[in-house]
Amino acid sequence: MKTTLATPLDESLIRDEDLRARLEAARGKFAFDSMARVLVSEQRQRDEAAASAEAKKAALAALPRDQRRRAIARETIEADGPSPDSLRYMPTPLAICGLPYRRLDHLDNGEYVREQGRMRVVVTPGYLTDPTGKRIQQPIPWGPKARLIMAHLSTEALRNKSPTIETATSFTGFLRDMGYERTGGERGNIKPFKEQLQALAACRMEIAAWNGKQSATVDVKPFGKMQLWFSDNPEQQSLWPSTIEFSKDFYEQLQKHALPIDIRILRALSNSARRLDLMLWVTYRITRLPEKLVLNWQPLKEQFGEGYTRARAFREAMSEDVAVLKELFPKLPIKLTERGLEMEAADPSALAIPKRKLIS
Repeated sequence: MKTTLATPLDESLIRDEDLRARLEAARGKFAFDSMARVLVSEQRQRDEAAASAEAKKAALAALPRDQRRRAIARETIEADGPSPDSLRYMPTPLAICGLPYRRLDHLDNGEYVREQGRMRVVVTPGYLTDPTGKRIQQPIPWGPKARLIMAHLSTEALRNKSPTIETATSFTGFLRDMGYERTGGERGNIKPFKEQLQALAACRMEIAAWNGKQSATVDVKPFGKMQLWFSDNPEQQSLWPSTIEFSKDFYEQLQKHALPIDIRILRALSNSARRLDLMLWVTYRITRLPEKLVLNWQPLKEQFGEGYTRARAFREAMSEDVAVLKELFPKLPIKLTERGLEMEAADPSALAIPKRKLIS
């Protein structure tokens, strides 16, 4: 009868330090060969997992920046789920009506008007004063950075239960949360964020709501106070302010009406004002729907079609935007049809918003 010899074990296949330590601890003991083979198998499983993770990392790195951010957001939300610590807040009127997508250089009557349903926001530009006493007109706040700043400052105020925000200490963390490196200079990202903050600080907002029987209007400056420091370097101009204070009326409205959104979603959509607006608007509507809703293409274009003159081009853009939202939340109950945007009611958890609120 022929005896089959076991294949000699190659101990060099076991490389990780903890596995080598377990191997040496078992050496000379009963069933050492069996333990060694188990460790070889464990090492192989680790190597396969590491190779898979490296391939996944390489595939992620090869994606365009915005798509990569969305992929990371979806993965972390699916893995970690909703968390109160991940919530950020946007003033509800701005979440519903929004701000301009692009810089507005020529305004009719010097104001920007956006109306949605039974709510309207009117924004007028204002002035800031430089160290010589000169009044410098600011633009109407616009683009994704204005929205991200407002979400950050609103959240800080609500978390600390104070209208005053220490921006000097929170700004670096804010940039990191949004996926930006803090860079100065003419082409750095501090300058455009600072410009939008100054525009927000200078502007005035008229917020109106009505229901057919009564109406309410609040006419406020979002910020009651912002102290600007100026550099001797003419290229640097004003520095980032150390503190910002919401006006009393605006802060009170914020305490009553603030819409939550996950920080991972803000980060994923931080390069598009329209997609941020669409995500905020959808969040507001589907968590309050009593029944299925269809928003026709015309009001859809009035809400999100800034910059589009051709209906076909807008429809194509909206198709891409809705696909992006579905990429982040595959079970989101919205879809585009020939009639327009169809939506069904959804629990906040479908948008990574926990039932336990951040604000007590």
